[in-house]
Amino acid sequence: MAEQTSHRNPAPTVDLIIEMADRPHRPIVLIERLNTPYGWALPGGFVDYGESVEIAARREAQEETNLLVTLIEQFYVYSDPSRDQRQHTLSIVFIATATGQPSAQDDAKSLAIFNPWQCPVDLCFDHDQILRDYWRYRHYGQRPRLQ
Repeated sequence: MAEQTSHRNPAPTVDLIIEMADRPHRPIVLIERLNTPYGWALPGGFVDYGESVEIAARREAQEETNLLVTLIEQFYVYSDPSRDQRQHTLSIVFIATATGQPSAQDDAKSLAIFNPWQCPVDLCFDHDQILRDYWRYRHYGQRPRLQ
């Protein structure tokens, strides 16, 4: 009889770069996290069992920002084992659009809308890198390079 081995896999998460399509310069939404690690971050969270990443992205956006988003594209997957100090996660990052007035909900202590030149630095997780990659893509059409 074969010996059963246990597998440890990264936890799937989604993060969203939400562009506010009804405002000049298409600013983006960041949340201030209510739970550790504290600080500014992209809206997002864990994918529930039995849930697609697209449904998870829309759910997390609504739960944290009270916005109904339109997913524009899957931007990139970030999977560095050290990206989240709590556990090994991988994040499927989506670019989305929304209109209206977001409000902090659920795991968001607060939120703000930022133009590219106003974004805070030292975001949680690897969200600084994600935003650097996004701005390069948005302004120059250059996608992140595979590591």
